[in-house]
Amino acid sequence: MTLIKIALLCLIVYTVAGQKAEEPRKPRVSDEQLNVALSDERYLRRQLKCALGEAPCDPVGRRLKSLAPLVLRGSCPQCSPEETRQIKKVLSHIQRSFPKEWSKVVQQYAGV
Repeated sequence: MTLIKIALLCLIVYTVAGQKAEEPRKPRVSDEQLNVALSDERYLRRQLKCALGEAPCDPVGRRLKSLAPLVLRGSCPQCSPEETRQIKKVLSHIQRSFPKEWSKVVQQYAGV
């Protein structure tokens, strides 16, 4: 796994692990896989640029963009408790490690 999970990392966790309720579930993302993704700065920056409309999106980025407004509002009805925990971890990481990008993400998606 190589990429950003933007809290939209929060989203990223859900993006990688989750699907809409009517779709079959993808395999869950282990904490180890999540930690590997969070340590890949290049991956994270690419996902953040996608979410901000500054670069093309891969499937993870497209899913991230569709879920960003829900996650930023604290509402993810399709998320399991484990996904919610992982999403919070991703958001915290993005806020701490990419404060400028986080601010842009919040401005772009929080009011949507």
